[in-house]
Amino acid sequence: MEQASLATKTSSNVIRCRAAVAWTTNAPLSIEEVEVDPPKAGEVRVKIIASGICGTDNHTLEGKMKTPFPVILGHEGAGVVESVGPGVTTVKPGDKVLMFPLPECRECFYCLYPKGNFCEKENILSPTGLMLDGTSRFTCRGKKIYNIMGTSTFTEYTVVHEIAVAKIEAAAPMDTVCIMSCAVPTGFGAVFNTAQVTPGSSCVVFGLGGIGSAIVMACKASGACRIIGVDINEEKFPRARALGVTDCLNPNKLKKPVQEVVKEMTGVGVDFAFEAIGLIETMVAALKSCNRSYGVCVIMGVAPTGSQLSFDPLVLLPGRTLKSSVLGGYKTRDDIPKLVTDYVQKKINIDPLITHRLPFPKINEGFRLLQEGKCIRCVLSMRP
Repeated sequence: MEQASLATKTSSNVIRCRAAVAWTTNAPLSIEEVEVDPPKAGEVRVKIIASGICGTDNHTLEGKMKTPFPVILGHEGAGVVESVGPGVTTVKPGDKVLMFPLPECRECFYCLYPKGNFCEKENILSPTGLMLDGTSRFTCRGKKIYNIMGTSTFTEYTVVHEIAVAKIEAAAPMDTVCIMSCAVPTGFGAVFNTAQVTPGSSCVVFGLGGIGSAIVMACKASGACRIIGVDINEEKFPRARALGVTDCLNPNKLKKPVQEVVKEMTGVGVDFAFEAIGLIETMVAALKSCNRSYGVCVIMGVAPTGSQLSFDPLVLLPGRTLKSSVLGGYKTRDDIPKLVTDYVQKKINIDPLITHRLPFPKINEGFRLLQEGKCIRCVLSMRP
């Protein structure tokens, strides 16, 4: 196999490298030699240094998300620009970068509007697994391999659009800030941007994984006085309490629906509720956990493709608000590098979100840790 270190820094060569290929759903990932084509116009080829394993990757592997196979998963990646295609001006070879599952083209209506961040060139709602020109940059065993959300970071090299990559501080530790591609902005933004949690408020967080834990940290930073954590895996409770959760609930051990217990604990329901699991029943439970007059519920979990959210509209009538956002509403290229700078300058701390680190070949062990609820975030290192 051609070693990554031998690759030249031009955009004309095909690179052969290792990647974790998902050939089908509900099967272990296979470490394969893949061919990564050079970047075309407006594209960037990146040498991946580190990548986090996100719950959305696992949902895709389980077949819950509409994604074409075979595919290279992964969307929490940090790396170094190896080469750029014609017309790329915002990054150059050698730059440290983050890649984002949500692009920011800076041209469409949504990118130009001050609020919101859901770029028209997104590849999330109707994933094609292909670049914007309708082709793939990955080949394995003579077969076309698809990408996920235009990123694919479970590989030593990937190709992304310039509109989905941003330069970050040279001092940023790649094996930590990689989770700022998804988990951190999704959780922090849900609190700071979407819900706008207020000091002295009460919150409930459904799901205490990577994004739920980031939500907990942000609620605490916002001055919430009570943070209730909900999860069926009680092994997560000690870590959640360390991050700021004041009360832990396991719905499987309650005699009443969890929303009723939350109401009893708070008197009238919480001020803010967050759903970071991706199940219809927990989305409804989170909404009903809110104070009915002014409670705000934010859905961050991604439900299986084709799901239908159903509840009595009278739940909203008194004044509850149901909201959602992708990547926490942050303009990805404009805003997220600032979060990285805040981390480098020690204004924020995301270290507690990473509980496990593994070498890339042990990626299936990382997925097992995620599936068994034994980690918040597991980060894979691409270094030999």
